[in-house]
Amino acid sequence: MRGQEHCGVVLRWGVMTDTGRRRALNEDHFVASAPVFAVADGMGGQDAGDLASAAAVAALGALGGLTAVSQADVEDVLGRAHAAVRRIETQPGREAGTTVTGAVVVPGPIGPQWLVVNVGDSRTYLQAQGRLERLTVDHSEVQEMVDAGVITRAQARTHPRRHVITRALGAPAAPRADFWWLPVEADDRLLVCSDGLTSELDDVEIADILRAEADPQAAARALVAAALAAGGRDNITAVVVDALEVAGAVDDCDDDTRPRPAGAVSGGGR
Repeated sequence: MRGQEHCGVVLRWGVMTDTGRRRALNEDHFVASAPVFAVADGMGGQDAGDLASAAAVAALGALGGLTAVSQADVEDVLGRAHAAVRRIETQPGREAGTTVTGAVVVPGPIGPQWLVVNVGDSRTYLQAQGRLERLTVDHSEVQEMVDAGVITRAQARTHPRRHVITRALGAPAAPRADFWWLPVEADDRLLVCSDGLTSELDDVEIADILRAEADPQAAARALVAAALAAGGRDNITAVVVDALEVAGAVDDCDDDTRPRPAGAVSGGGR
């Protein structure tokens, strides 16, 4: 696709999602439409996880209609999504829930910013100046063990409790989202993905693929293909976003937005 300008940033992106080799239903959903790029990974059995993750990305996608987005705006829509997920009917003894992570391009006093958000164990990464950095921190039992020095990151990838998350939209207690603000710089590459990718590929493998594929759609496709080749034991979604050019500060993020030729992209699920 051609680049699209928003908030003084020319963006180009690509998306790939796959049910994987062992699941009957894809409970991942995503939104990829400037200025919002996010992935949600649902859970709850039958259609509950699909509905939960769809509610999360729909809430974040609605931010695209605002002239400028604040952290309070994101917190507000996540609160609404949490309430919507709580209303989903499930099987006895089950609860619907979903992770959600991603970034919104927002104006800043000295230039555009990535406003990164996370709840759960889906991840957002930043590749800048040839180096891949994991921006988000997993809300999971194994991450807590890594932080406490009980196990290593390598051990966490195969630990029997690796899929137990400690925060999710739809949980009995409303989750607290984590936020990060980073300046958008030319040649930044953002990766937003579900744990179906990171359970199969380590950060070194992910970085190698992102460096090898210049086109964001090709990069997203290669990441998912590699995760499938490594086992594909879960749903897999990758959103890759490139910042091609960055201008200075802008006062309004509405008038400088140019529509994508093929329209907005959102999806997942079936």
